[in-house]
Amino acid sequence: MLSQTAIFLAAAVLMVPIARKLGLGAVLGYLAAGVLIGPWGLGLISDVGAILHFAEFGVVLFLFIIGLELQPSRLWVLRRQVFGLGSAQVLVSTVAIGGIALGLGVGWRAALVVGLALAMSSTALVLQSLAEKQQLTARHGRDAFAILLFQDLAVIPILALLPMMASDGGVDFEILNLLKAIAIIAAVVVGGRTLLRPAFKWIATLGSRETFTAAALLVVIGTTLLMEFAGLTASLGAFLAGVLLADSEYRHELEADIEPFKGLLLGLFFIAVGMSANLGLLRGDALPILGIVLLLMVLKFVVLYVLGRVTDCSNRSSRKLAVALAQGGEFAFVLFQLAHQHGLLSTAQTDWLVVVVTLSMLAAPLLFLLEDRLLAPRFDEKDAPRPFDTVDDPSQAVLIAGFGRVGQIVARLLALKHIPFTVLEASPTQVDYVRQFGSKVYFGDASRLDVLHAAGIQHAKLFVLAIDDVEASLKTAELVRRHYPSLPIYARARNRFHAYKLMDLGVKLLVRETWHSSVALAEQVLLGMKLPAAEVKAAIARFSQFDEANLKRQHAVYQDEAALVQNVKQASEELRSLFEADAADAAGTSREAA
Repeated sequence: MLSQTAIFLAAAVLMVPIARKLGLGAVLGYLAAGVLIGPWGLGLISDVGAILHFAEFGVVLFLFIIGLELQPSRLWVLRRQVFGLGSAQVLVSTVAIGGIALGLGVGWRAALVVGLALAMSSTALVLQSLAEKQQLTARHGRDAFAILLFQDLAVIPILALLPMMASDGGVDFEILNLLKAIAIIAAVVVGGRTLLRPAFKWIATLGSRETFTAAALLVVIGTTLLMEFAGLTASLGAFLAGVLLADSEYRHELEADIEPFKGLLLGLFFIAVGMSANLGLLRGDALPILGIVLLLMVLKFVVLYVLGRVTDCSNRSSRKLAVALAQGGEFAFVLFQLAHQHGLLSTAQTDWLVVVVTLSMLAAPLLFLLEDRLLAPRFDEKDAPRPFDTVDDPSQAVLIAGFGRVGQIVARLLALKHIPFTVLEASPTQVDYVRQFGSKVYFGDASRLDVLHAAGIQHAKLFVLAIDDVEASLKTAELVRRHYPSLPIYARARNRFHAYKLMDLGVKLLVRETWHSSVALAEQVLLGMKLPAAEVKAAIARFSQFDEANLKRQHAVYQDEAALVQNVKQASEELRSLFEADAADAAGTSREAA
């Protein structure tokens, strides 16, 4: 046992970092590790079945973590994309893939399993790839996340459906079994709501981290046993347990405690899947298998691209969405193994399908590369640039440039006080995103004079500069100051250097982005250290007054590094002396009062 554990750990430590370095993701690293040490590699491990059975608990923990992350509020915000686009993708892909399987002579039960399993995409691979490319907030990134979220949800009823499909007479909907399953699910939901939170609250008061972790594992195992008793899957129980605790104040601690177990066991599961992949099939059936892989990815690409265009995605976003989700996913391994256990798929079919999904996941990074290097340069150049929006009423009192974190708060307060304003935002992605929440914002570049004129800057009483990008902010400030010298500019500065540059342009009404929040946090820290409230208030006022005055002094020398360093040192000493003098005065006052 120890020698096998050492082999698993060594293979994972070797292959996972290599896969991450190549941009292939940890899942493919684990799969490659399994192939390396398995029967079709070095042959270091032989009893793959027993290992796979043990490692399935990693999938159970994985679904518990997914349940923890699926807060009802989060689902509600994304409900249209999740349940609209997500359900359409799963349904259309399942029908298309299952129909082809039927045409190839596969039975309807097996065809349904194949269609459902291959409709899924790799959550880990897709989200990691989009995050590395900083595309999660783009239109195709948000749609991909919504589809993956629905796929995660869809796996649960699919897993519950598999045992019911296993009988020769068709889907087994015996009334007693169905009522038993419904009763146990209801008991888990009601009991979880009423008992779990008080139980974890009591355990947390004990101050024992080990007991808390043990309780979390007990909840997962207990609910999985109840689901199995009801004739459902262990994965369904784990998912329900996670959802019941998703809004709990202990959610993050539970996730942190379970994560190491989940990570290791899920990694072991993928290693076991890699070991069980019958790569010997490639020797005699390489062309048919590669043909199926190509057919799968092309079919999913077409389905996703069409759905993207139907939902008003641009050609570029639809293509990137299709590229991102064209591969098979890790859930397919779970579904194929369970389907094989229930006799829905033969050993030969399972082996073929596992190899197909594995190869499609291995091809996914290459497809991302093909999109970036070949498709994007060729097709995106043909897309006409999106025209700037036409402002409906260019005579508002306030013109806001930039609708990020700062601009949104300013706009909300203006709206609450019924002060009319116009918002310009240069990012079409941000415009599309905030419009989903009912915000009225116009797509336009505030650093262009014609756009400012169209937005009605000549009628504005003041100009709010809330652009996040420093260069764009300075360019806009310079343009407004040159053409509208009497218009007050209220600017957001990202940092001290940005503030200096704005001051160079004559902008006097500016706020440093994190300054007030930092001072407010420092005030709470001092109060938390039990300092008298009056003393803390005086210290904050003294510091704020000194720092604002020093900002203006340092502005005069900030371009001279030596002079700036000297000024900073001198200011620090001066501030320390002021605080010591205040402390001495306070001590003298206390003695006189005594």
